[in-house]
Amino acid sequence: MTYTLYSHDGSGGFAVEAALVKAGAAHTVITVDTAKGEQNRPDFVAINPMRQVPVLLLPDGAAMTESAAILLHLAHAFPDKRLAPPPATPAHAQFLRWMFFMAANLYEGDLRYFYPERYTSDPAGIPGVKTAGAAHMKKSFAVIEEALSPGPFLCGPALTLADVYLAMLTAWSPEPITSRRLLAVIAAVAADPLIGPLWLRHGFGK
Repeated sequence: MTYTLYSHDGSGGFAVEAALVKAGAAHTVITVDTAKGEQNRPDFVAINPMRQVPVLLLPDGAAMTESAAILLHLAHAFPDKRLAPPPATPAHAQFLRWMFFMAANLYEGDLRYFYPERYTSDPAGIPGVKTAGAAHMKKSFAVIEEALSPGPFLCGPALTLADVYLAMLTAWSPEPITSRRLLAVIAAVAADPLIGPLWLRHGFGK
């Protein structure tokens, strides 16, 4: 049972690759160099018409996109690995809450900041889109910071994929992360013996 991940270093594929490694799942990573336009190859477009990474091919050949959705699927596919709190528990409710919150706010704010041309057809509007994206990320990080109390992680005392996802998103913050609680999550993810090497390879340890 092998998974195939289409990704590139520094992308949202980091969290998916981290989940696969933590799960002990057999997988292959295929690099899609978006700087060279490889996402426009017909074979990749057939897998993801949005021409974005990450894409995860499941063992049955079905394709999954959207990093947050992929993480939820992998957490449920490997329940014994404790990638997320057990379903139907209060901790799992918080896991779902913050995964969707981060996807809708932090990830989306990041896209507005780094890819503003996707959000306006008027070049004059690009600076405003970037400014709004950065402001929304800052506001959302502040909400997450409050959610980390008492912590130390988003769902309580144990590290979950929600924290891995959060650490990845902090790496894309337009402003330096100074929150003590956020920095503690980042440090825990970077120190994880399985995830740490990926963190460095993806360029997040700089």
